[in-house]
Amino acid sequence: MARPRKFDEERAVDAAMEAFWTAGYEATSTQDLCEATGLGRSSIYNTFKSKRDLFDRALARYMEYKNAELAALMESDLPVRQKIRTQFQRVIDEEFERGPEGSERSEGVAGAEGRGCLVVNTAVEVAARDHEIADDLTRDYRLRLAVIRAAIESGQRDGDIARDKDPTALAHFVIATIAGLKVSARVTRQRSVLEMTADAALTAL
Repeated sequence: MARPRKFDEERAVDAAMEAFWTAGYEATSTQDLCEATGLGRSSIYNTFKSKRDLFDRALARYMEYKNAELAALMESDLPVRQKIRTQFQRVIDEEFERGPEGSERSEGVAGAEGRGCLVVNTAVEVAARDHEIADDLTRDYRLRLAVIRAAIESGQRDGDIARDKDPTALAHFVIATIAGLKVSARVTRQRSVLEMTADAALTAL
């Protein structure tokens, strides 16, 4: 009979996700993963086979979390413009809302604790030289595109968005804006700039 696991595998994946999200794939060492998960090297390798296998699990978990949040918002009863603006706001809040001690951040300190987006970070760091991860990111993108496009099409039927606009193009635009906000937050370090960007993007719809 198989010996029962002495740890919660899903919690270990969550802890590894946090480590990879903070430092990136290459900079996260096996020792970092041991410290994050509370597991020894042998437990990590016996369960997850390799750092790469654990990263794949962590990235999939992150996508699952974020896509569930996005789907719940896009399928809500809010007007579509409000749905999209709410998603933009979530991105901004993730980068600016919390400081080192859990207090609200002030203008100009984004990037001190903000980690951006694990999907965007992975696309920049890993995807160009790893076709399997690139394929995973492509599938994730298509899923988000379909969810956002469906919301936009619903908004067109309701008259919230002009019917002569291409819903697929708008969905691509929304995704690009979300990614741009995440990257810009690491550079501009000004919440007001991202707020203005989000409002300007909304007018394009």
